[in-house]
Amino acid sequence: MHIEELIPPHPLPVRILCLRCPVDHFELEQVMLASVDEVATFAVEKRRTEHLSGRWLLAQALEQWGLDPTQIEVLRTELRAPVLAYLSGLWVRTPLPSISIGHAGGWAYVAVIETGCSVGIDAEPADRGIAKNAFDMMARGDELVWLQQNPDRAIELWTSKESVQKAMQMGMHLNPRKIEIPIGVGVGNISIENSKIQLQNWVFRGARVSLAWHNKSVHLRTPEDDLLDATRRAMQEQEWSIGCKTTSQVP
Repeated sequence: MHIEELIPPHPLPVRILCLRCPVDHFELEQVMLASVDEVATFAVEKRRTEHLSGRWLLAQALEQWGLDPTQIEVLRTELRAPVLAYLSGLWVRTPLPSISIGHAGGWAYVAVIETGCSVGIDAEPADRGIAKNAFDMMARGDELVWLQQNPDRAIELWTSKESVQKAMQMGMHLNPRKIEIPIGVGVGNISIENSKIQLQNWVFRGARVSLAWHNKSVHLRTPEDDLLDATRRAMQEQEWSIGCKTTSQVP
């Protein structure tokens, strides 16, 4: 399988790895990070193929990151954002990076960012158009006026908003009309719900790519976390005493 690395055009102050690969047919048993229950819900073969390709690519990214994907699973938050966790029973507490996964134009995309941050990646064919009657669903006010005057920039605006939604780990629960994108700026800075988000856009081999990140991430608690915290509290409450008696005899 051919894997390509996507390098953002401007230097980043955090460690981020972005990869893409062609969407291909995988058997479920070939993809260690796929959820059997989740895959079973896909009624359309295209959705199944994209999902398995994305999860396969994620495993390759984690290996490049220096992690063992056989020890990791992908969980979802209440808003369906994917997050990494160690498999139950491993009792590993080392913090894991945050991730983002996307699919477009026959490609799967994955971004991995260092612990403590959150990332969003989105891409579409650069020549894809968006119907003008959909503009008011993605923009409002001055931004909508600008978009109507510059319809050729619609796909850039859309991928930018999608990447921000992912970085906020909210998806479509964050209304795209509330996200105002600084178009034409090398590194955009966006403020949303007390979060400062950085955004970069570039074209990579015919694909319009948007990458957003900020210094905040979501950690899902596991039963092991609860047990370890309870054990720590019990140890802190315990009165520990160490006694030592020595007897020295001088002849």
